[in-house]
Amino acid sequence: MKYSKTVMPFIPQEDLLVTIVGAGLAGSEAAWQAAQAGVRVRLYEMKPQRFSPAHRSEGLAELVCSNSLRGDSLTNAVGCLKEELRRCRTLFMEAAEACRVAAGGSLAVDREQFSAYIGAKLEAHSGIELIRGEVVDIPEGEAVILASGPLTSEALEPKILALAGAGQLYFYDAIAPIVDADSLDYKKIWRASRYDKGGADYLNCPLTEEEYRRFVAELKAAEKVPYRDFEKGIHFEGCMPIEILAERGEMTLAFGPMKPVGLKDPRTGREPFAVVQLRKENRAGTLFNLVGFQTKLTYPEQRRLLRLIPGLENARFTRLGSMHRNTFINAPRCLDKTLQWKDREGLFCAGQLSGVEGYVESAATGFLAGIAAAFRLRKLLYEPPPPTTALGSLLTHLTESDPEHFQPMNVNYGLFPLLAGKRPRGRSEVRLALARRALDDVESWWGGIEKQRGGF
Repeated sequence: MKYSKTVMPFIPQEDLLVTIVGAGLAGSEAAWQAAQAGVRVRLYEMKPQRFSPAHRSEGLAELVCSNSLRGDSLTNAVGCLKEELRRCRTLFMEAAEACRVAAGGSLAVDREQFSAYIGAKLEAHSGIELIRGEVVDIPEGEAVILASGPLTSEALEPKILALAGAGQLYFYDAIAPIVDADSLDYKKIWRASRYDKGGADYLNCPLTEEEYRRFVAELKAAEKVPYRDFEKGIHFEGCMPIEILAERGEMTLAFGPMKPVGLKDPRTGREPFAVVQLRKENRAGTLFNLVGFQTKLTYPEQRRLLRLIPGLENARFTRLGSMHRNTFINAPRCLDKTLQWKDREGLFCAGQLSGVEGYVESAATGFLAGIAAAFRLRKLLYEPPPPTTALGSLLTHLTESDPEHFQPMNVNYGLFPLLAGKRPRGRSEVRLALARRALDDVESWWGGIEKQRGGF
């Protein structure tokens, strides 16, 4: 799909202002969509005045944990969500395609280029004012979007949680290590994607049964960074630290991030007992991310243990793994289908703060909140996307889940309504049918949005 390189062809009305707190993935996309819908945008970003524990770059839309946007096939719900965002001409997907790096069947990006691309587009837009500075109170206004992220600053976080009125909800997210490509032993490592899908985009480090069992034993005994006294270890299942997985059973890693399925060692012609995969971190291929190796081990233990992996004996780590607390609100209690606060008209919430998990999902909620806020100001009729779409399924999760047991979630086909009539046979066929229905419905919905906002 081709993207327009032009910005909005008119000056927005001065009295139509959307205020957005946070210029991460959600806030950046919200700003773009609101400005494209013909309103003025004031976008606040606290970096470089203040940095969260996980952020390092001054850039907007910084990718923290990984450079992967996950699977790109329609048999995967996140692939369907990305295709919906492509068809809706989001800045997020425009940047992702422009900064893409090879990653087999996944969509991965060069992080620095991705952030720079989005930052340049936002700063060049005549309708967007970027303000570098920390917001310590919830802004007043007819349209305000809170997209301050899972690492909201200490000054603002308690005010948001007090407004939510549901207590402090949080879980822990983990960051995987990154290794210098020049420090790897390529005599032991080979390039391939699972089942030869896509190009030979991953580096594969094979382990024998003996090597695997030794690694797991050392991992269980390794020193971890302790939790603080007032903190509780609640982990997101989709981003579980390797040491927690190892504690669940000796073979858990072999059936999880170290599974060898679909990978044949060219030296033996067989699948190894276990595999550690490395994915390109940048286009140049000078850095690689250890796939699924999020961890809370101490830094010295990480260096020692990861060098037990064949091919990584002399590895130089440009970033070691770490963990941080992610804050989110109880969305079913707080938000309606427009992502607007139930008890405060004109206040919207987007990104991981709203209770979604993942880069793509965060950008998707920013996309929806930006449109909804702009339509509110312009007094246009806004209808959220139908629940048959990936976008709509996220809204269903956020607004219709049991508030007593609400937890963040990635998009998945289990959130979609069942197909009407006779179902296709086979899981892949069912998922493709769900995707086709979703894409038909999102195009119809997006056509209505464009007609309403004037086609900008």
